[in-house]
Amino acid sequence: MKKSDMLSQITSSGIKALAISAAMFLMIGCDSEIEEGVMKSDLKKDIELTTDYGVIVFRLSDETPLHRNNMIKLVNQGFYDSLLFHRVVNNFLVQTGDPRTRGLGGDEEVSNEDLNYTVPAEFNETLFHKRGAINAARSDNPARASSSTQFTIIQGRVHTDSTLAVAEARINGWLAANRVANNPANKELYDLQQELRRRRSADSLSVVRKTIDSLVQADLAATPPYRIPEGHREVYKTSGGAPHLDQNYTVFGEVISGMEVVDKICATQVAGTESPSEDIRIISARMIKRGN
Repeated sequence: MKKSDMLSQITSSGIKALAISAAMFLMIGCDSEIEEGVMKSDLKKDIELTTDYGVIVFRLSDETPLHRNNMIKLVNQGFYDSLLFHRVVNNFLVQTGDPRTRGLGGDEEVSNEDLNYTVPAEFNETLFHKRGAINAARSDNPARASSSTQFTIIQGRVHTDSTLAVAEARINGWLAANRVANNPANKELYDLQQELRRRRSADSLSVVRKTIDSLVQADLAATPPYRIPEGHREVYKTSGGAPHLDQNYTVFGEVISGMEVVDKICATQVAGTESPSEDIRIISARMIKRGN
């Protein structure tokens, strides 16, 4: 080979190597960390739960970025690996995410714990509790802030106009209760309720609760009621879901495959506490590349 040809080949190889290196650098550079534990590429991935009963895949919503990022971070940490589905209600939901279930058996008491923070509520009119919805569990708090770790998968059931009317009544009752609880004028009343609960003063607590109930009823009478949107009603009447949870719990994703696994978990026998009689665990949770 001529010296000039050899130099040309070396130069060409070097340029190709530089081009490949540059492309790799750009790819790495583009995959930046948008917050601790969450990479930009994670936003284009789904979550795969491998359970004792099969695989469930769900997609997080970009309309609820606080819940989306919190879930991604926990999955990347391996937080959900080996946790139990500790609550099962057939024709309603399955619940998981309690960190203390990692070492428990299904016949032991579940603590209903999570990590020491909450996620602010994120309500979006396009997200509702249809069959397959992923929603955040939460404690009873006026801000409707979500648990840091616990979530449910909605199985639900098919509804009629009459059962949807019942659901609307429950939704409006909760909305009124939240408005009353969040009114600064009622803070002393709610503080007193908490103190009486602590003291276990049943008689005085009953009087305070009646006062709060009257405020809730007055709010209901003065506020235009929430109505389930027509599009949501059609889904509830065909595919099913749990409409009474709307406006009260944050929906932040939905199952895209594996609802037959959810149905199988829901059908399992339970103890009186709604805990499955046999252990059903998340073997692993991981981020996976989205399919077409």
